[in-house]
Amino acid sequence: MPKGKAGNLMWKHVSVNRALDFLATVFSGPSVLAFAPAICLAAFWIGGERTLVLVALILPVLIAAIMVLVRKVQPDSTDLNAASGLMAIDMFAAEMEGFFEASRNMQQDSACMIVALDGFADILDLHGQAAANHLAEQFCDRVLSSIRTHDITTRLDQNSVAIGLRPSSHLDLEACIQMSGRIQAAIEEPISVNGASIYVSCSIGFCLLSSVKEDGFDYWIDATNAALSEAQRNGPSTIRAYSSETRRRSRTRANLRKEFEAALDSGEIRPWFQPQISTDTGKVTGFEALARWEHPQKGVIGPQVFLPFAEQTELMERFGQAMRHHAFAAMQKWDHAGIGVPRIGINISSDELRDPAQMDRLKWELDQHDLTPDRLAVEILETVFSRHPDDVITRNVIGLSSLGCCIDLDDFGTGHASIASIKRFDVSRIKIDRSFVAKADKDASQQQMVSAILTMAERLNVETLAEGVETPGEHALMAQLGCNHVQGFGIGKPMPFEKTLDWMTAHWNKVGGVPRIGRQAGS
Repeated sequence: MPKGKAGNLMWKHVSVNRALDFLATVFSGPSVLAFAPAICLAAFWIGGERTLVLVALILPVLIAAIMVLVRKVQPDSTDLNAASGLMAIDMFAAEMEGFFEASRNMQQDSACMIVALDGFADILDLHGQAAANHLAEQFCDRVLSSIRTHDITTRLDQNSVAIGLRPSSHLDLEACIQMSGRIQAAIEEPISVNGASIYVSCSIGFCLLSSVKEDGFDYWIDATNAALSEAQRNGPSTIRAYSSETRRRSRTRANLRKEFEAALDSGEIRPWFQPQISTDTGKVTGFEALARWEHPQKGVIGPQVFLPFAEQTELMERFGQAMRHHAFAAMQKWDHAGIGVPRIGINISSDELRDPAQMDRLKWELDQHDLTPDRLAVEILETVFSRHPDDVITRNVIGLSSLGCCIDLDDFGTGHASIASIKRFDVSRIKIDRSFVAKADKDASQQQMVSAILTMAERLNVETLAEGVETPGEHALMAQLGCNHVQGFGIGKPMPFEKTLDWMTAHWNKVGGVPRIGRQAGS
């Protein structure tokens, strides 16, 4: 099983330090003196006197250079930061290996924990590096204050720490859950940053050694990281213990990760389409292309399962190209069938927006499918705007708008994008996040929030679309408040292309005016 991020980080540190220890031993001890004459003699045999002189001159310089490098790069593995109480990572690994060996020989259990702050990237974006550093130090201090004095801790990253619980006959699942709860309670107390209180949460994964004892020390660390990953997927503020079920799910995800790249090539990953309609006329104003994996054995798999694979394996560019190819082909088929679908909405990731060649690629793809740019709505998450986009992202978004594409600001209300960003990037439409739309017809506070967003959009001369509309009441309220478009299960669920034709026929029958569907649609 491949190691997780935390396990990889720990063992990279340990491997580097062991290699440096070996170099330091070889080049600082008497062994190098024993090898020097042999190296010089070999040089004489191979190249004669000139080579001998050259090697004799270079060898001392080489040894000195290696020793300088070792001293510069090699951390002091025995360092224990007295101010923070955090062990060096290689020292922590050595101690944990000792716990493993001791527990095997005694009727006692041990445990490994990993604690990670939730949403640390958002904190960094909103409050800056200095505030994030302060928060990270407070995080470590609070973890240390919550564990037993004889347990050990190391920092894996700025927002995550690993904890080793010393073997004990009283250590069991309940004790680990109680300790995790104490850690969470301590961390989730407000932290003062620049005079303001910030509330944070953390996810915790832990693994009792008895759960993996037969698999070895390396697997123990990986199992803990698997438990943390499961906590984060179910988070925020979630605790998960490693179990045989965790192992089964981890193996399933590992297998899916391997299958993902092949699925892109085979066409198993393609868009399903969710309709968007006008609140004024009831007519279809577009479809959003939503990724689905039509797995031959496991059925339809949602993007929350496979998108992390694309990000981890740097396949977002290929994934985006596959989605656009299928979506643009669907637009051509609707056109040939005589069905007017004004626009298709496609999500473009921040990874793709950082590609300087993205604009040229998109132009070529539109030309290949004989589509004009105004029929493409580029859906960009609000967090892309709120996380201080770099120059390439800025140029690409502005370039797409100048080309004639509609810029949709997705999940509005969740990423703290400024009004200045909306104007700067020439946003065409705001998509109001479903969290504001849900039960807005029954909840006065929800209704006030939606009204405020719609008023702001009207003043900025920006269109609006409400996501997640599920009931006739929510639909009616959005129309009453002046929202231009609606989308959600109450309108139509995401569907494969083959079902869109029948859905549109049925919808047109309801609003009046049945389109003529030609045979070319099925081709």
